[in-house]
This record gives sequence, structure tokens and C-alpha cells, in this order.
Amino acid sequence: LVGAGAGAAIAAAFGAPLAGAFYAFEIVIGAYSPSALAPVAVASLGAVFVAQAAGVQPYLLPASAASALEARDYVLYALLGVICALLAVAVMRLVGAIEQAVNRSPLPRWARPVAGGLMLIPLALITPQVLSSGHGALHLDLTSPTSLQWLGVLLLLKCLASGISLGFGFRGGLFFASLFMGSLVGGLFAGLLNLGTGMALVDGTAASLAGMAALAAAVVGAPMTMAMLVLEGTHDFVLASAVMVAVLVANTIVRQVFGYSFSTWRLHLRGETIKSARDVGWVKHLSAGRMMRQDVHPLAAGTSVAEFRRRFPLGSSTRVVLEDEHGHYAGLVTLAAAYADGVNADAAIADYAGNRDVALRADTDVVTAMRQFDLTQSDELAVVDAHGKVLGVLTESFVRKRYAEELDKRQRELMGERVDD
Repeated sequence: LVGAGAGAAIAAAFGAPLAGAFYAFEIVIGAYSPSALAPVAVASLGAVFVAQAAGVQPYLLPASAASALEARDYVLYALLGVICALLAVAVMRLVGAIEQAVNRSPLPRWARPVAGGLMLIPLALITPQVLSSGHGALHLDLTSPTSLQWLGVLLLLKCLASGISLGFGFRGGLFFASLFMGSLVGGLFAGLLNLGTGMALVDGTAASLAGMAALAAAVVGAPMTMAMLVLEGTHDFVLASAVMVAVLVANTIVRQVFGYSFSTWRLHLRGETIKSARDVGWVKHLSAGRMMRQDVHPLAAGTSVAEFRRRFPLGSSTRVVLEDEHGHYAGLVTLAAAYADGVNADAAIADYAGNRDVALRADTDVVTAMRQFDLTQSDELAVVDAHGKVLGVLTESFVRKRYAEELDKRQRELMGERVDD
């Protein structure tokens, strides 16, 4: 339902039901699911019909002059995708750097948007286009002749304005701004390429639309959404194939080199481990706190080996959790280590403990937990709260069993089977 609603909103805003549906699948649901196809498609189409009935005009884009594409053209659009990917990473890092600098500053929270607004004034005096979400400015720059110098200045100012706005606490994201900046990148790319070669190698409008989709796909993380947006906005299938090349190249580079979209990058800076829609679904829900065994009675770390052997004879357990005098986790000790030859019976059992600094938090998700088991080569880890107090223990075998069960369940859900949680 959340995906259907989000897709419907995008579809209504642009008059593009396919773009809205793909937005739901790529950003919210996280997979192209047959079971979700009907509700998402109906919501997207219904939203477009309602918007048209209310008098909202579709978001039409100017058509390009390109009538056919050669193999050379696909290489050039792929190069444009590379440029858009690099700029996307730079813009996302710029916003993060400004936001972190503002958070470290003594400015109170209420004053940050005020300071950001004051910094935007000189940029807006140069051109009000830096304040726009992109609709009017994009059409203006696509349909009227613009010098390369002005395109470069406008791109720089828009990147800076976006960084200041978001870094200083303004609400919103980079969806529309990335479309606008991408069109500027495409226009610059075509102009400089044609100027440098002395030939009309690339149509300026086509490059602007391809850059628009490529940069937005790299920032938002929705390649098919942006490709469909251009297709539905221009009704040009020849252009759509070129756009697809730029979009796929840009999105692939960002995913491999950077690993985040803009929204997940900001969550990462705040300490979250969310990288995709999957991480806010069952993976996040299946946490160490939900899977752990709670019947744990920690032993004082200062207990002697002799006392430990008296209380835990061979065969009674495999591992015992230790805690220090403050009640904090102090490691795990195996019975094999406590009963090994050469062990000093008068020594503290903590001397033979392992994983003293390794434990899982209660909110650790199942994927992170499995990664921790792989790193430590342990088959059992303690689960602690934020203060280091032992809450329970978790075994690797149980974690992998639950992960496999949930994975199978979600796969069957994707195929349309009804699964009881």
C-alpha cells in the first residue's frame, strides 16, 4: 500500500503512470513483484486519471531532433552516464559534508534554516533558477538558446544551493533538483563535445534529457523510473534507448563505487544501516533481540577456574557468559578452554574468555549478525543493550536457519503465494 501510494503520487505529478509504477517497485517495495503489480498499476493509473480530471496538465518534455542512433551515439551517452555518476556522488557528499559541518557548529537548530536562507540570497540574486524545484527552469533552459558559460555557472550555483538548503535543515530531497541539474550536465556535455570536435555529434536536447534521467537515477536510485519518465514525457522511443544507456551506466557506477542513493546516504550519516527497501522490511525486523535465547545467567568474570569447574561440569553447557563487577558484558568462555590441560585452577576465568569486545546489539539485523559471526568465527555471541548489559545469547546456526526461513517466505510472497507470518 505504501508503494502504491508513492507510485500514484509520482504518476500524478508527471502524468506518467509507468514512471510511478517503477518508482514504487524500485524505491519502496524494492523488487518487481508479480503480487504487487496489480495494486501499484491501478493506483498509478487512477492517480493520472484523477489528476487529468482535475485539470492538471501532463509533464511534457521537449522532443529532440535525433531521428536515429548509431553505435557511436550509445558510446557517447554511456560517457554522459559516467559524468552524471561522478557528479551525483560529488553532490551527495557535498550535502553530507555541509550537514555534518552545520551539526558541529554552535548554531541552534532553529537558527540553521535562517542562516541557510541568508546564504541563498546572493545566489538567488544571480539567478532565481537556483531556488526552483526544476519544472519551469528546466523547460526554460531546454527550449531557449543558452550559452555554455551560463550553463556551467547555473550548474555550479544549483549544486551549491542544494547543498546549502539540505545541509542547513531545509525539508525535501534532490528528486526534482537532480532532474534539473542533470539537464544542465547534458546540455554542457553536448555543447562542449560539439564545440571541441567541430561537428554536431550529439543533439543538445537529447543529451539534456539523457543527462536529466541519468543524474536523477544516480541520486534517487531508480533507473527504470527515470527512463520511463523521459519516454512518457517525450513519446520518443529512439531517445528512450539512448536514455536507458546513460541511466544504466550512471546507476551502476554509483551503486558499485558509492553504494548509496541520496536518501540512504543521509541515513548512513545518521548511523543507520539502511541501503535499500529490503533493510526497512523483514531484514530489519528480524533482529538479534527477537532471535536471542534469554535464559542466560552471567557469571562474574573474577570467578576462579576451580569454582567455574565446580559449577559447570563437563557436558552441562558449551559456553558461559561473563560479566564484570558493574554488570557489563566481559566475554564468553568455553568449557573446553576451562578444562584444558595446563589451566591454572586459581586464575580468574576471565583470563580464558574470548570475544571480550565482541557482542551484538539487540537491534542488530540478521544480515549484520551473520556478518559478525563470519568475522569472529564464533558459533555463539552475546546480545547486549546500549549500556553493555547482557540480554541473551544467539547462536550462528539459529540465525542462519531463521534467515533461510524468512528468505523462503518472502520469495513465496513475491510470487503471489499467501504466507502467514
